[in-house]
Amino acid sequence: MLGFARTETFRHGIHPPEHKDDTCHLAIRRFPFAPTLVVPLSQHLGKPAVPIVREGQEVVRGQTIAEADGFLSVAMHAPATGIVRRIALAPSISGDMITSIYLQAQPASSQEVAEGEPCDLASASSVEIISAIQKAGIVGLGGAAFPTHVKLKVPEGKHLDTLIVNGVECEPYLTTDHRVMLEQTADVILGVRYLLRATGAGEAIIAVESNKQDAADKLRQQLPDDLPVTVHVCPVKYPQGAEKLLIQALLGREVPSGGLPVDVGAICVNVATTAEIGRLLPHGRGIQERVITIGGPGVRHKGNYRIPIGTTVRFALEQTGTLKNLSRVFLGGPMMGAAVSNLDIPVTKGTSGIIAFTTDEIGENIEVYPCIHCARCVEACPIFLNPSQLGLLARHEEYLQMAENYNLLDCFECGACSYVCPSHIPLVQYFRLAKKMVRKLEPAK
Repeated sequence: MLGFARTETFRHGIHPPEHKDDTCHLAIRRFPFAPTLVVPLSQHLGKPAVPIVREGQEVVRGQTIAEADGFLSVAMHAPATGIVRRIALAPSISGDMITSIYLQAQPASSQEVAEGEPCDLASASSVEIISAIQKAGIVGLGGAAFPTHVKLKVPEGKHLDTLIVNGVECEPYLTTDHRVMLEQTADVILGVRYLLRATGAGEAIIAVESNKQDAADKLRQQLPDDLPVTVHVCPVKYPQGAEKLLIQALLGREVPSGGLPVDVGAICVNVATTAEIGRLLPHGRGIQERVITIGGPGVRHKGNYRIPIGTTVRFALEQTGTLKNLSRVFLGGPMMGAAVSNLDIPVTKGTSGIIAFTTDEIGENIEVYPCIHCARCVEACPIFLNPSQLGLLARHEEYLQMAENYNLLDCFECGACSYVCPSHIPLVQYFRLAKKMVRKLEPAK
């Protein structure tokens, strides 16, 4: 095993309440099929998939219904056996309307998943594994939804020595990765084998926070002797799961500004993504469902559910029940997730949770006050930016200055600055908007 200098954790960061006790001990349950499933063709970073089905066509669960449009794209698969009712626009968490496939599930179907061409680990090359991952439509399930096959392709001139499997799950309320590690341990281990073969890395580290010690223990018990893998338990701290911070804590290597993990010889893959690779590739299947946490104070029947992709938030909350004074619903966790403006938004591959709050936790109108220059946001920022200054520039629409002089694009939107701000300034929302504006303005320079 290669040596590395652990720093145990990163500097700065915060310790918000974890709120995981309600669901961390609840086994994964299968969620019912909604009468209509809405499958967006863009559920990932990159080009949308291209539909290969027509309206009125019957499809079976797991069948490819849209193909990747180039390398920076992935396929889509039918989340249920049913009929394609229409291909039309649907609302998304970004606020944009996205071309989607509306699928009416057949209630009498057994919902068997279609088998495909297996990717044989014993004989498959790196190129074949990466191609199989793209065909399976696998993206980062931690929330970023970056196409996994793109991440695994090591650029020429780069050398990769360490694979990090990210099971930290530091976001409050979310317990999906925790349950996946406990219940799909064999899938995680097989997924690691595929990833090591695909990347050529010499070793792997599975990172788990100390509030999931049972998952770490089970992984250690089942690790085979022939696999160069260790399990490392990290202290609880937010945002420990950010890949650049995790690489720094585990390997003592700092990913340069504007750089990628591969620049320092590492790659980081979410543990649920790893489990899906181990679960799907041996059967040649595509991803048409995922595990999410449905919880928060506003949900009656909290839990971890294996839910079909395309299930709307409205149907999900109708099934689990909500309190009458529901105030806000997040896709993902409350720190890095986004509040939904429309309950008809569907669950996508990148949706790790549906977390609901009531007016007891979040008032209808939160008053924003002027910055008091307390520097709490500076002390919290794990990548040593100046959120206060960035926020001031954002209010004055100095977007290019934010990027060129204050490293705006290094921000990965963890929300720590907004969390600690006593003036309730929505800093992370400012930064998201500023990044969008920078991308629009830079080509015009």
